[in-house]
Amino acid sequence: MKAAVLYSGGKDSTMAVYKAIEEGYNVEYLVSMISDNPESYMFHVPNIHITELSAEAMGIPLLRAKTHGIKEKELDDLKKVLLDLKARGVDAVFAGALASQYQKSRIDGLCEDIGLESKAPLWHWDPEDYMETIIELGFEVILISVSAEGLDENWLGRKLDQELLKEIVDLHGKYGMHMAFEGGEAETLVLDGPIFNKRIKIQETSNVWETDSGYMVISKAELEDK
Repeated sequence: MKAAVLYSGGKDSTMAVYKAIEEGYNVEYLVSMISDNPESYMFHVPNIHITELSAEAMGIPLLRAKTHGIKEKELDDLKKVLLDLKARGVDAVFAGALASQYQKSRIDGLCEDIGLESKAPLWHWDPEDYMETIIELGFEVILISVSAEGLDENWLGRKLDQELLKEIVDLHGKYGMHMAFEGGEAETLVLDGPIFNKRIKIQETSNVWETDSGYMVISKAELEDK
């Protein structure tokens, strides 16, 4: 069966690609929604331009579509993309939803209307176990945005490893932070992994920080051989 994956370049959408392949789907397309609204309810915004490198690294064609990111109306923009995927012969759409009922219910509804199978292989995966699995599979993941108590500017650019996960677990105990950042506490970018043929090398960055939240701006990056 042919599948497409809603793709942001972060850990969850990359794991959705991994699971789709693991389940035997032919992943024909990655789909990145480019939102004008940094507070989009549906779509990841920080460094979304890097998905072009991600797609090339995995050898999967990338479809990009723009949206103004207006709540609920942005679903109309996604529906146009899903209709196009249906016309291209895609059978299923994968998303990296972990616990957001808002996102999952809307993607499920659109797919049902169009006649596509909606797949959320990460749904309700135990957060700590999920993060452990990402590390064990060998995905190289960094934090590119943080906005939660206990996360300061020093977290930007940090790699997800056992040491970082221990700190995340501690912050969960102290503040109740979701250990996989499903509450928007942080955004991530995957640089490498078992489904990457090349690795993303970041060359130039800068940080934008405002009081208690911020994000990394990647101004230059390239692919390198593994």
